[in-house]
Amino acid sequence: MAGYEFLTTWLLDAPREDVWDAIWDSGEWPTWWRGVVEAVETDPGTPCGVGRRGRYAWRSRIPYPIRFEVVSTVVERPRLLEGHATGELEGVGRWRFLEQDGATAALYEWNVQTTKPWMNLVAPLARPVFRWNHDQVMRWGGQGLARRLGCRLLASS
Repeated sequence: MAGYEFLTTWLLDAPREDVWDAIWDSGEWPTWWRGVVEAVETDPGTPCGVGRRGRYAWRSRIPYPIRFEVVSTVVERPRLLEGHATGELEGVGRWRFLEQDGATAALYEWNVQTTKPWMNLVAPLARPVFRWNHDQVMRWGGQGLARRLGCRLLASS
């Protein structure tokens, strides 16, 4: 399997709780996050959200949808959210939320491996394209979240 490590940071002029709520409510992502074509909760997990399971499909500039499920493994509202992905991508995603002076930094780590044989076969050549594609989707997410919250996206990287 081909492995990928991504780190995205959004700095939003919004309270941490608002940013957390929008990320936690993944069923609404398709309404504001370009590229998300499916986000369905299939199991709510425990009352605090650990064990929550969701099914996701993403499509961006590459005309191929990526499908996977995520089960939340750590939920520490409003600071940390972590989940384990299985499907066409397998690995760990981790959101960290930090607030200072009314601005919130949302940091997302996405450490995954591709499981489709064709993706693994083309990985040596396609890795830069896959990275560019991921970065594009995350830029769309930061922009969409700012619109959703009615705030400014101060920085995105």
